[in-house]
Amino acid sequence: MKTATITEAKNGLSALIDLVRNGETVIITDRGRAVATLGPVGSSPDASGRLARLQRAGLVRIATAGPPLDLIRTPPPQLPAGVSAVETLLHERRTGR
Repeated sequence: MKTATITEAKNGLSALIDLVRNGETVIITDRGRAVATLGPVGSSPDASGRLARLQRAGLVRIATAGPPLDLIRTPPPQLPAGVSAVETLLHERRTGR
């Protein structure tokens, strides 16, 4: 992520736009304090382009397909009548299962 003062942004806007076109985010500062963010249109509002940086570094891959709908549409398992899910969970935790 690049930072630029207001004066630098005014004098070198074309260069900053080129950075943004390449996926970078530019923080504009005024007297050392961040006042604006310059970033690609439609980019995710994550923390300062963190996800894009992780993708460029090869640490994450952005999903290209939707979630598996058959898995989502499968109904969850049902508990037998009179059984409490909370009590079952607490019992498992107490017994170390």
